[in-house]
Amino acid sequence: MTQFEQTPFGMPSDHGGKDLGIFLPVANGGWILSKNKPELDGSYAYNRQCAVLAEAAGLDFVMSMSKFRGYGGETQHWEHSLDPVVLMAALAEVTSKVKVWTTIHTILQNPAVVAKMMATLDQVSKGRAGLNVVTGSYKGEFSQMGAWPDDVDHDGRYDLAQEWISAIKRLWTEDSVTMNGKYFQLEDCHSWPKPEKRPFLVCAGSSKKGMRFTSKEMDAIFLSGADAKSLGEASRAAKADAAELGRAVRTYSMMTVVFGETDEAAQAQAGHFREGLDEEALHGMMRAYGFLDAEIGKENDFTRKARSTFMTSAALGTPESVIEQLTELFEQAETDGLMLIFPDYHTGIPIFGEKVLPVLRERFPGRVNVPSHG
Repeated sequence: MTQFEQTPFGMPSDHGGKDLGIFLPVANGGWILSKNKPELDGSYAYNRQCAVLAEAAGLDFVMSMSKFRGYGGETQHWEHSLDPVVLMAALAEVTSKVKVWTTIHTILQNPAVVAKMMATLDQVSKGRAGLNVVTGSYKGEFSQMGAWPDDVDHDGRYDLAQEWISAIKRLWTEDSVTMNGKYFQLEDCHSWPKPEKRPFLVCAGSSKKGMRFTSKEMDAIFLSGADAKSLGEASRAAKADAAELGRAVRTYSMMTVVFGETDEAAQAQAGHFREGLDEEALHGMMRAYGFLDAEIGKENDFTRKARSTFMTSAALGTPESVIEQLTELFEQAETDGLMLIFPDYHTGIPIFGEKVLPVLRERFPGRVNVPSHG
C-alpha cells in the first residue's frame, strides 16, 4: 500500500458539491473559432488575471491545455501558446486556494521528468497541483518535432500511458525504481522530493480503452455529449467502469458560457460569433484531427458542429437563465463538475462568481462518489 492510499490526497474542492473551474485561454483566440470574438492574446498577463479572478470568485480549479501548433487562418488561431507547467507554477504563486491543474502529453515527456515537475508544482502550490494526462491525438503537432510514434496505434498509446503513469506513481512513492517496459526503461531511478500530496489526476479518454485507463489510474474524467441525456449515459458508464475495479471517478464536462442583458442578447452575440467563423482555421483544426485533404471543406458531422464556432456545449442568456441551464445539466447528466469557458474571461468570471456560483453551491451542496486513493 502506498502512502497515498494511506493518506487522503486532497479533493479538487473543499466545500463538497460540484467542482467548478475554468479552462484557461493559454493560446491566442481562446476557445471560439471566430473572427468576431473578443481577441484574447493568450498571454501570461491575461491568464494571471484569470486565475486571480477565479480564486476571488470562489471557483475550485484552473486548468491549462498543452498546445504546440496552431490552426492558422485569418485569426492565426492558437499559433501562440504558453507552456502549461511553467504557467501553472507561476499561477500557484499568485493564488492560495484555487487548484492548479496542468497538462502533459505522455508521448512527449519521460515519466522521470514528469515525476519531478509535478512534485515541484505540488511544493510551489502547497498541495493544489493537478495533472491532466493526454495520450496524444494530433499527429501533425508532434510529427513536426519528430515525436509521433507511427508504430503505436490508439490502443497502443494507452498502453504507453499505462506504463508512463505507473512509473510516475512509483517514483512518487518509492526510493528507487527499476522497470523494463515496452515503452519506458528505468534503472535504479531516483526522484526526490516526493509530493506531500499526490497531484489530482484527470484524463479525457472516452473510448473503451481510454475509459478503462481512466478508471484504473485517474481521479476524474472529462466527458462530452450532444445533450444532457447522452452526457448522463457517458457519466454513468464511466462510474460503472470504475466500480468494476473497486474505485470511483468524478465525471466532468465542459461548457462555454455567454452572458447577456437578456437571453435574446446572448443568443444574438452567439450568432455574431457564428457569422465570423474562421473557415481556414477550421480547416487547420480538421487537419490536426487527421482529416485528409480531400475531406477538407466538405460538409460532415465535424463541420456542422464546428459551425457553432464553440468547441463545447454552450449556455447562453442572463445569469438567471444560465443558472437554470446548468442546474438542468447537473440534474439530468449526474456529473460531478464543470470546466467553464468564456468569450472574455475578465468580464465573464466576475459575473459567474457573483450571480451564478452562489446559487449552484446552494443547490448542489453535497459530495458523492469520492475518488479512491489508488
